[in-house]
Amino acid sequence: MPAPIILFTYNRPQHALEAILSLSKNELASESELFIYSDGAKNHEDEVGVNETRKVIKGITGFNKVHIVERSENWGLARNVIDGVSSIVKKYGQVIVVEDDLVVSPYFLQFMNDALDTYRDEPQVGHIQAYDFTNDPTLPDTFLIKFTGSWGWATWERAWKHFNPDGKALLEELERRNLTYTFDFNGKYRYTRMLRRQIEGKNNSWAIRWNASLFIKDILSLNVGKSLVQNNGFDGTGTNCGGDNLYRSNISKGPIKVERIHPIKENMAAREAFAQYYARTNSFWAKAKRRIKRTLKGDFGA
Repeated sequence: MPAPIILFTYNRPQHALEAILSLSKNELASESELFIYSDGAKNHEDEVGVNETRKVIKGITGFNKVHIVERSENWGLARNVIDGVSSIVKKYGQVIVVEDDLVVSPYFLQFMNDALDTYRDEPQVGHIQAYDFTNDPTLPDTFLIKFTGSWGWATWERAWKHFNPDGKALLEELERRNLTYTFDFNGKYRYTRMLRRQIEGKNNSWAIRWNASLFIKDILSLNVGKSLVQNNGFDGTGTNCGGDNLYRSNISKGPIKVERIHPIKENMAAREAFAQYYARTNSFWAKAKRRIKRTLKGDFGA
């Protein structure tokens, strides 16, 4: 039986429809159970979009079973993800997670299920990521890295048990063990700052806490060098994605074979490729250039 799929939706019916249609084009869709979590509106303005999204998801076919959870109030993405993943992974032992602004490859579910099966009993691997935003041709088809992406991912109950929602405790552990520089890809991306801002209530990221939870435990993620997912949320409509195409990726035209990697250790060349990508895209001048481009287009946001 394939792993259950969770889809988190909010107020973008067209995005949700595109995500579901892309999932349904996978051969394993008809054998898979789909759990859709529809968050409640945070304000009156969002009610129309939420209601339209709920109309879309109620007409879904093409899956073995479809379960819909409609929140009566606004939970926010972090609370929704933590609760949804915890509930499903406890019942089924594994889970595949997708958000409503993602479009997946027809080979996405096969890859995720193959990876879940291959590394099921490997405690050093706790996460599977099917999204690549580096577009780096030097990356192998699959590799192990101490980093967890949140756009099209999967995990097991044994790994999710390591999730620590206490950002403060995670930050203190990173600092106590002098791991912040490595956690930030040698200072090239400020993940530690993201975690600190979560603690301060300036963001509500579940993903940074999941990333830190596994990093501290020295647990690896199986990542892809060719993306099986595309994020369509960078069109300015999303709550958690901006308008830049900084992390856009083209979907691979073919399947990705899962072969067990030996030995189970981090691919340091891949980590360096990530560090170099962040160095190119998050330097002062790279950010300044993007800000100028947005201003010229009439986008005067922060």
